Amino acid sequence: MGYPKRLLTTGEEIVREFRPHWRMLFVPFGWTVLLAAAVILTWIFPPDTTWFDWGVTAVAGVAWLILGLYPFISWWFTLYVLTNERLIARTGVLSRHGLEIPLEQVNDLSFHQSVLERMLRCGDLLIESAGTQGQSRFSNIPEPEQFHSLLYRVREDRSKSLQGVRQAAPEGNDTVSRLERLARLQVRLVGDRGIDVEIERQAERDQLGDHHAVDLGPSVGARQFERDVFRRQRIGGEPGVDAARVSGDRRTRGRIQRSQ
Repeated sequence: MGYPKRLLTTGEEIVREFRPHWRMLFVPFGWTVLLAAAVILTWIFPPDTTWFDWGVTAVAGVAWLILGLYPFISWWFTLYVLTNERLIARTGVLSRHGLEIPLEQVNDLSFHQSVLERMLRCGDLLIESAGTQGQSRFSNIPEPEQFHSLLYRVREDRSKSLQGVRQAAPEGNDTVSRLERLARLQVRLVGDRGIDVEIERQAERDQLGDHHAVDLGPSVGARQFERDVFRRQRIGGEPGVDAARVSGDRRTRGRIQRSQ
């Protein structure tokens, strides 16, 4: 049973896929041989009591399920997968447990082998990553030294590929950069619009002399015109002169709008 291809991402490829070292089967195999020998000896040698022979056989069968069969199934369902993007571990028979470490988050690699493990060509691999799991130990790895070197090379290739993608991608091609450029463009347009409006107002002031400038929008210009007129009235001018000035200013404003 291999790792399902449907769980791989786009462009992801399996570099190596393996189970724990076969030394994990030593103990289940030893219990299988011992329990089988006990059953055979019980049926061959006395006492020739049927219930006793069947009792020993039943106890040996239950013990074999726990000590022999289950460890073998657990070993079979434990899977280590190295892809060009991540390191994956899957364990468990009925309840499954998974661990995934992206290669770009791997900070340190180390392995350990005892004397017996060196003779059997197995060992433990310790991976320190930048994720929440911190340090992760992969036990009973076949050929840990070779796998350590392979994992290091794949990690370096992954880092180079990510750097190449960043360099090859056009600057500001992502959504955030495009939104930032749009915001800067809007600010620039608003600033340019404000400069244009101020220039037009200054030109109108120059044309009218000391009269009041008319805004681009008719309603806005009208409100500004009325505010300026009534401001002059509050200053304390003569009523007749203010009324004439208001009337003259309105006629002047009408001629300017018709000329435009």
